[in-house]
Amino acid sequence: MKEKACRSCHKLSEDVKECPICKSTDLTTFWSGFVLFVNPEKSEIAKKMGIVGSGKYALRLSR
Repeated sequence: MKEKACRSCHKLSEDVKECPICKSTDLTTFWSGFVLFVNPEKSEIAKKMGIVGSGKYALRLSR
């Protein structure tokens, strides 16, 4: 199954109907590029994206 990206927080997840981070149900399979955050508290990119939890996040969403 394809990973789905949350349109609110960009978190990537498989086999979900609701985002595990922000609980949004607005998910899409139309995304490109990803970044994996291990320690987002120390990451400048995570701060710019507004990411607070570790995990895999989509860089660009479409549709």
